[in-house]
Order: sequence, then structure tokens, then C-alpha cells
Amino acid sequence: MNQAVRPERRIHIVQGEYRVTDDPTVVVATLLGSCVAACIRDPVTGVGGMNHFLLPGEDGRSHDHEAERYGDYLMELLINGLMKQGAQRDRLEAKLFGGARMMSGLSDIGKKNAEFAERYLRHEGISVVGKDLGGDRGRRLQYWPVSGRARQAYVASGGIDERPIKPSISRNVGDVELF
Repeated sequence: MNQAVRPERRIHIVQGEYRVTDDPTVVVATLLGSCVAACIRDPVTGVGGMNHFLLPGEDGRSHDHEAERYGDYLMELLINGLMKQGAQRDRLEAKLFGGARMMSGLSDIGKKNAEFAERYLRHEGISVVGKDLGGDRGRRLQYWPVSGRARQAYVASGGIDERPIKPSISRNVGDVELF
């Protein structure tokens, strides 16, 4: 008997959100400027997820109604969400995207976000297997949490710039497709 192929299900997340899933038909998508998205998965259990944070976080800040904007809070939620679905911390692998400098002359919050994400993952012992951080353009990002495949497109002032770009890490652990 033929099994019908289930259609892909796209879930959009915005600043301050995260999503964890073990559904192979799910693709999580977002639009990034100076924000950073961490895409983390456990390749053995087939569970993965993405977050999207606006600011790195502040020491001494309480987890108030604005906590969801901060990377320290969203990284904790994403990792705990993965582990609740069976992921093991020592198998987690991450891909990082975003952190652009969107306005010259102002503080480079994109760089601070990118540095925070890399430092956080290093401190937690989670290996970064792919990344595309920095620059001066936004990105559209799609991530398939179960397979680890990621695809991004730069957003140019006149629309989507489809010139190919090279990932900064070329290790073959899950696909990163740049379009």
C-alpha cells in the first residue's frame, strides 16, 4: 500500500519565540536582521528547534515580561525543550545565523548577539557545526529541525539577493543550503 507523502508544514517564528519538534515534515522559518537564530538538534533522537532573540541578555536582569527578547532566556528554553523531548546535551549540535549590522553609526548589536551566541554554546559544550553571522544584510532562514538542514537567503534593499555565499564551516554535518 502506498503511503502518502505528508506535505511540509512551515512554522514561522518571530523575535522572542522558539520552537522544538520531532516532526520531519516541519520547517521553522524566520527573518533576521541584527537578531540571531540558534538552530540546535540531537541527530540521534531526531529532535531539534530554533530560537530568535533580539538582545544577548543582561547580568542581573530578572526574568520579567520582556525576558523573551533575550538570548540567555531563549537559549535556556530551547535547550530545555530539546531535553524534555529526549535530546541529550552531549549530542547537541548547533547552527547560528544572523547578527547583521543593520545601521551604521550605532552600536553593533548584531555583533554582540553573535558573540553572545557563540560564547553561550561554547560554555554549554554544544558544538557549532555551521554558521553565517555578521555582515550588513538581513536574512530569511529556513531550518528543518529533524534533519538539521538549513537554508538562508540574504535580503537586499531591493529584495532577495540570490548570489551564492559560502558557509564559514564546511564540515558535513546536516546540510546548509544557501540560496
